[in-house]
Amino acid sequence: MAKFELKLPKMGESVAEATITTWLKEVGDTIEMDEAVVEIATDKVDSEVPSEVEGVLLEKLFEVDDVVQVGATIAIIETEASDKAEIVTDSISSKEENEPLISEADLLESQVIEVVEKVSSESAEGAGFYSPLVKNIAAKENISSAELQNIPGTGKEGRVTKNDILRYVEKKKSSSQIAGALEEQKSPTPVSTPVKPVESPVVTRSGQDEIIEMSRMGKMIAHHMVQSVQVSAHVQSFIEVDVTNIWNWRNKNKDSFYKREGEKLTFTPIFMEAVAKAIKDFPMINISVDGDKIIKRKNINLGMAAALPDGNLIVPVIKNADQLNLVGMAKQVNDLAQRARNKELKPDDTQDGTYTVTNVGTFGSIMGTPIINQPQVAILALGAIRKVPAVIETPEGDFIGIRHKMFLSHSYDHRVVNGALGGQFVQRVKEYLEAWNVNREI
Repeated sequence: MAKFELKLPKMGESVAEATITTWLKEVGDTIEMDEAVVEIATDKVDSEVPSEVEGVLLEKLFEVDDVVQVGATIAIIETEASDKAEIVTDSISSKEENEPLISEADLLESQVIEVVEKVSSESAEGAGFYSPLVKNIAAKENISSAELQNIPGTGKEGRVTKNDILRYVEKKKSSSQIAGALEEQKSPTPVSTPVKPVESPVVTRSGQDEIIEMSRMGKMIAHHMVQSVQVSAHVQSFIEVDVTNIWNWRNKNKDSFYKREGEKLTFTPIFMEAVAKAIKDFPMINISVDGDKIIKRKNINLGMAAALPDGNLIVPVIKNADQLNLVGMAKQVNDLAQRARNKELKPDDTQDGTYTVTNVGTFGSIMGTPIINQPQVAILALGAIRKVPAVIETPEGDFIGIRHKMFLSHSYDHRVVNGALGGQFVQRVKEYLEAWNVNREI
């Protein structure tokens, strides 16, 4: 028999930790190769950790809701083939030849203790890792990372719990109120009243009301959206686009494209291609803000907001979108959309986006005012395509015709993107779409 260490796998460059949400196997259960053992959650997506070996679950080193660092051992699996497993053991040397022998049971116990102690020490060293709930409270109360590290924790291995941070917040508010009162007494001139943080309204309930618990992802999305509105100064620009040429071209080519590529040809990859080209023309829309510094992104990674069957929203990312042709873009869009619907996205699929596009027209909306997906500085909403009467200008004069049109709604962060840049960018997207060649080959 041998012991295999099941570790929390790497899930993208920006993902350093995950929360244990559900153990799918209990101690003593048999595990097959590639069978899921535990479900985990990051800030972006839920995932499963499969076993790399066959065996029996010997020990779980973390409980549900524990936050685990990438690379840490989360479980011990007992296997039969020692050559296929990582042996959880340290070399044992005898200082004297007549040292008493250790029984197999004692050796196993000492090995397990060593593993537990190792994980415990790693948890203690990783005092900078906090549960999503603690992080949400810290962000809401504007508690810095330095402050968070100084809060004494009463949880397991000295972790900061919800009660710890709430006590700290209450103490901090009391100290601020006392200090403000003393300052007001000293100051000969009146001081302005500090702006109080917005509090959620009190909601009354009746006996007939149904109480629905928000999902973990729903809570994270809600926090992310509120944080974005608080951080960025949202401004919108709207522009109408004539997509008649694109409509007709797609109808002419979608069947042959499906026969040749085995993929559906939707409007989304066409719009994504135009957005990627416009970003290359206006690279200062492809930035992030870090304090008083601007980070100009080298790669153009387009987020594609997708609605999930449970009503939540997820944003898979098309990496290096400017380097894809229309066929490659269509394959990427279809693959990410399908895996999003089937809840098969990997954590890395939602990381490193630099600009986001959301299709509000899917549900019939002609336009929208989307919230910026932090830490990006802009997001584009695609409205529904409608047949409308429009004035058509020709050398022979103007006349009324039926055209396919849509609205583009561009939300951008007015801290770093002014109206000129925000408006010129969405206008450039319009120009690329309206200049579509009806004879283009694919």
